[in-house]
Amino acid sequence: MNRFRPDRCPGALRPWPAADGLLVRLRLPGGRLRADSLRALVAVAERYGDGRVHVTGRSNLQIRALPRAAGSERLPEVVLEDLEATGLLPSRTHDLARNVMASPQSGLVGGRTDVRPIVDALDAELCGAPRLGGLPGRFLFVLDDGRGDLLSRTCDLGLVALDGARAQLRVGAGWGPVVDLHEAPRVLADLALRFLEVRGDGGGAPWHVTELAVPLLAPHAPERHLPHPAPPLGYGPVPGGVHESVPEAGFDRRAVERLCTTASELVVTPWRGVLIPEENR
Repeated sequence: MNRFRPDRCPGALRPWPAADGLLVRLRLPGGRLRADSLRALVAVAERYGDGRVHVTGRSNLQIRALPRAAGSERLPEVVLEDLEATGLLPSRTHDLARNVMASPQSGLVGGRTDVRPIVDALDAELCGAPRLGGLPGRFLFVLDDGRGDLLSRTCDLGLVALDGARAQLRVGAGWGPVVDLHEAPRVLADLALRFLEVRGDGGGAPWHVTELAVPLLAPHAPERHLPHPAPPLGYGPVPGGVHESVPEAGFDRRAVERLCTTASELVVTPWRGVLIPEENR
């Protein structure tokens, strides 16, 4: 696919200029969200924007109607500093690169392994490599813990756990080699660096692995121990907690306080919901 414009997927350092003001997207690796961070974020939304926190289909958060810095399409520095104070913007240089989706129930119930440590290690690999700050804002890592809930989600790079020690890599629309789970974060980061090397520069550079003229890796056959795709997580009581749908209008202060009353940590899911873990209730 030939691109004729650069990726404009929004972040905090690169907001989207909407009709009602600037829209900011904050990445949540694995969808995990501390209650105190959510409270702090809705306070930022009340102070500068429309007073609501929105979720995306990639397990991320958005706030909108934010002000512009004088003469630019960027946020005023005071707003950026308040966003950093929420703990949801740990790296300005890697604002757009931390797109990591993971099985929301991982480590709570079911699955073949707990991928939360892998998410954390991959996030550290991404933020620790200056070049990876240049990943397109739409470049996505997807980590399925072996239950198959994210097997049908498209990704650029990812993995599916085969057991508690091994996973098969996903590379674009195909499969990569089987790797040890403890090595997976480094391997995925190295593949992302290779993607940046071969994609080229400029507005026409590919956004996704599937758009490369040459495959990133030689394709591998899918392992026979891969799970079958599982359906999306339903709303209401589910194994491991309660999955609440997020209204299109997002969460206001009252809704945020209700969620945070019984939970110290939440999980924003890829189905525009919030999972309240049973261990926090």
